[in-house]
Amino acid sequence: MPNPAGQPPLAGSIHLDPNFTVGEVNPRLFGSFVEHLGRCVYTGVFEPDHPSADEDGLRTDVLALIRELGVTMVRYPGGNFVSGYRWEDGVGPVEQRPRRLDGAWRTVETNRFGLNEFMRFAAKADVEPMQAVNLGTRGLQEALDLLEYTNHPAGTAFSELRRSHGVDKPHGIRLWCLGNEMDGPWQLGHKSADEYGRLAAVTAKAMRDVDPGLELVACGSSNRSMPTFGAWEATVLEHTYDLVDFISCHAYYEESDGDVDSFLASAADMEAFIDGVVATADHIGAKRRSGKRINLSFDEWNVWYQSRPVNNTDTPDWSVAPRQLEDVYTVTDAVVVGSLLITLLRHCDRVTAACLAQLVNVIAPIMTEPGGPAWRQTIFHPFADAARHGRGQVLRLALDSPVHDTARYGEVPLLHATAVQQEDGTLTVFAVNRDTTKPLELTADLRACNPVAGQVTHTALADPDRHAANTLQHQDRVTPKSVTGTVTDGGRLSALLPPMSWNTLTIPLAP
Repeated sequence: MPNPAGQPPLAGSIHLDPNFTVGEVNPRLFGSFVEHLGRCVYTGVFEPDHPSADEDGLRTDVLALIRELGVTMVRYPGGNFVSGYRWEDGVGPVEQRPRRLDGAWRTVETNRFGLNEFMRFAAKADVEPMQAVNLGTRGLQEALDLLEYTNHPAGTAFSELRRSHGVDKPHGIRLWCLGNEMDGPWQLGHKSADEYGRLAAVTAKAMRDVDPGLELVACGSSNRSMPTFGAWEATVLEHTYDLVDFISCHAYYEESDGDVDSFLASAADMEAFIDGVVATADHIGAKRRSGKRINLSFDEWNVWYQSRPVNNTDTPDWSVAPRQLEDVYTVTDAVVVGSLLITLLRHCDRVTAACLAQLVNVIAPIMTEPGGPAWRQTIFHPFADAARHGRGQVLRLALDSPVHDTARYGEVPLLHATAVQQEDGTLTVFAVNRDTTKPLELTADLRACNPVAGQVTHTALADPDRHAANTLQHQDRVTPKSVTGTVTDGGRLSALLPPMSWNTLTIPLAP
């Protein structure tokens, strides 16, 4: 790929050995999120009148893109929405379902799409469901009722209600979120850490009594800048440590005040977030002299321009499925998303579930038009690359990189990278060049991995216009392109990473 700025390249290197690993990537790391917000559901995944709609009203063009994206798990139905949601409204005959005000997003929810529709979607998209329960305006009993409806085979009030709705076999959902962002004052039913921890503990215990095989996620901090960060996790885990499997993390990033260097270094914050939560969880485990380890569910993460005015809709409050949070993503945003994926992979020993928020239309990798096409946003591509090539063992890297100063995160390396050895014998290196004008010459010592000489596939997502985006009018303006000149020789890899780029390098290994 050419160097349009004509700048002399930087230089960075990595060294790795297959005997030194971080851990195996859990497929759940490539999850996403469907919330009843904006057009994520209605005219997103579900549009019965669309030309591509199937018998369940699901857009088959969107389903095809979801499968191409490589999503493995989808969290549902929220998000802030779940804290005011009555799950019973979304089951049974559609014509009998009530319309409700959704206080989280000031819209009207028709409840035309609910739990059973979502489960049909999950089956067709080939994703694992991650179900959230309302611990905002509701509590223990409603969670148990939902669990009985969802997972109990037959012979009880709620399991028979499900069967009367045409779902004979239980859904068997294993992974459950105990509420959403309960530390946030914006959340319906916001609670203190002690209040939430007590509620989460009694709910978790009761749910496990019904179904011991469940995996449960307690709410962690909504972001690392919350004033209660750290203390919140400690208090919640004091109550729930023996009853849950995960503590959640949420983080969104955006470019502000033209500070592109800090934005490109956003993963430094995610790295510190993960390290802080791991340290807090392990501290509570040590206090309890427990042999159990709490993992992290990073079940909301993405680029989201929250500081912008609400610029996607001029519809009044209390409308149905308005255009909300429909950020159009650029090359710069895609490079940041790639860097965040690298961070999640680098921490795969503790981050064993994660959800890109969200899946369609709302801060999403996939966009649609009602009655019209569906297309890939720029951020689609790094996620698809990682989901396709990032399965296996993450290797520990010794990395040498030039650094630069950022206003928000201090000194950060310009090269951000990780490597995954896949079961098929392929080694994949994911690398980001954070410099906005200079290419970076990457060398990698792969001798311990025994690479096949001369055989490398290198693609890069980059563009001379960092604001380039994929839109309705130009749906494939930005796509990964093949890079020539990348070679392996004598066990060493040489590659040129374009300025501000996401790079995927796949190298076959000799047996």
